[in-house]
Amino acid sequence: MRICDFCGRREEDEPDPVVRLSWTTAVENGRARTFCPTCSREHLRAMEGKLDSEWW
Repeated sequence: MRICDFCGRREEDEPDPVVRLSWTTAVENGRARTFCPTCSREHLRAMEGKLDSEWW
């Protein structure tokens, strides 16, 4: 089970199994981070720019 490190949303709360596939992961300061599809879409530019989630 995954939990979004930005908003706290749980993967099990998502009813659509296709959307469950769109969770993203990142490594920040050596720590693995997981983000739900909503947070991933909202902060895509920051993720592409490799900004840490503290800057979002």
